[in-house]
Amino acid sequence: MSSVVALDHLLDTRRVWRGQAVVSHSARQPTGHTELDAALPGGGWPDAALSEILVVATGLGELRLLWPTLARLTAAGERVVLVDPPHVPYPHAWLAAGVDLRHLSIVQARGRDALWAAEQCLRSGCCGAVLCWPKQADDRALRRLQIAAETGQTPAFAYRSLDEAANPSPAALRLAVDPQQVRILKCRGGLVPARPIATAAFAAASGR
Repeated sequence: MSSVVALDHLLDTRRVWRGQAVVSHSARQPTGHTELDAALPGGGWPDAALSEILVVATGLGELRLLWPTLARLTAAGERVVLVDPPHVPYPHAWLAAGVDLRHLSIVQARGRDALWAAEQCLRSGCCGAVLCWPKQADDRALRRLQIAAETGQTPAFAYRSLDEAANPSPAALRLAVDPQQVRILKCRGGLVPARPIATAAFAAASGR
């Protein structure tokens, strides 16, 4: 009796060989960081997909990775949604980063409600980007976010603990962030760079 196995699962577990994919530059969102864009396939964030940003702790400047992108999106009138952020956003910092707060929304939710809210925002197709901080999200929950991002053609960004790096994920991109460097753990459509990027480059790009 034959069984059906998801191709995505086989690719994520490296059980199928594939050549380096040709990625369309139009299907990417520039990060605003020269070194990171150069390291990522297509030159930016994967569009209409889930990106995971794994951090040792919150509040260490990890938002600098996304501020140039969020500034560009909100300047174009795109809605950016934060679902269950761990801290109340400091308006002056976001304004200094160029983010138009008129196009920034915050959803207060917890646990499964937060995952549901993020999924609905992604599926709606009405957002320029959705950021979330899921806690204890399993593979099924992450896959739902990935599918929702594809359905709504919206980039999703999930901030999670660096401890999750040891677990597989359906995300198209996974970054590990600590105070010294950013490491690319997974980038669908290209090879993982061997060298990390110093976080000083991101601080300089954000002007902080």
